[in-house]
Formats: sequence, structure tokens, C-alpha cells
Amino acid sequence: MPLTLEIVTPEAKVYSDTIDSVVIPTVEGEIGILPGHIPLLTQIAHGELRVTKGAETQFLAISGGFAEVDDHFVRMLAESAITEEKIDETAVEAAMKRAEQEIKDAKHLDPQQLEHLQSLIRYSGVQLAVKRRRR
Repeated sequence: MPLTLEIVTPEAKVYSDTIDSVVIPTVEGEIGILPGHIPLLTQIAHGELRVTKGAETQFLAISGGFAEVDDHFVRMLAESAITEEKIDETAVEAAMKRAEQEIKDAKHLDPQQLEHLQSLIRYSGVQLAVKRRRR
């Protein structure tokens, strides 16, 4: 029986399909999920999500959130997720530079603002790594 993967962010349903396997970046390291996996709830880290269906592997950049796994279903609720094809390298580089500059220019950032900018920089780095993987 195949595995169904569903990825939802606050903005949209990013992915929904039956797959053969998925490798999820978690705060404790990468985990591979196959059909029939034991029930699991884990925290998603910033990283590359690898989805395999048949002979094809698709890569997504993902950050923050939770993954719930049961027998034949993987549900992911993420802060952000984007497929490789939808990553705009130029826009991501610009956003990353703006966030780095904001940190550099700021005399005093409240901890929440600093964490937000650092998170943006980490997620931008993940997106660029996913986009540039095939070069």
C-alpha cells in the first residue's frame, strides 16, 4: 500500500500525493519514512525534504513545524515549504542579503525580531542549496 504525503503551510497546501518514501529533516536528524512506519510525531527542522515516487526524487525546502506519521500517511504542518521548481534564486538571495544587512545595521533588535531574521537567513540558505543541487 502506498504512502500519502500531505504538506500544509499557513498559506497553502504545498504538496499532496501518494509516494514511495520521504526523508524528513528533523531537529534530531534526518528520518526516512516508508509505508507501514510506526506512528510518530516529530519536529521539523530547516532543511531539504526528499520525496521519492517511482524512479523520481523531488526536493523541497522546508522549515519549522511538525510531521505526524502513521501507517500509510505523513502529514506535515510547516512554517514554510516550497518545491525546487518554485524557488526564485534571485529573490531568495535578495531577501537573505536584506535580512543580513538588517541584523548588521540594527543597534538593538528585540530577541524575537533577531530570531525571525536568523530564521529567514537559514531558510534562504536551504532554498538556495535545494535550487543549486543539480549544478
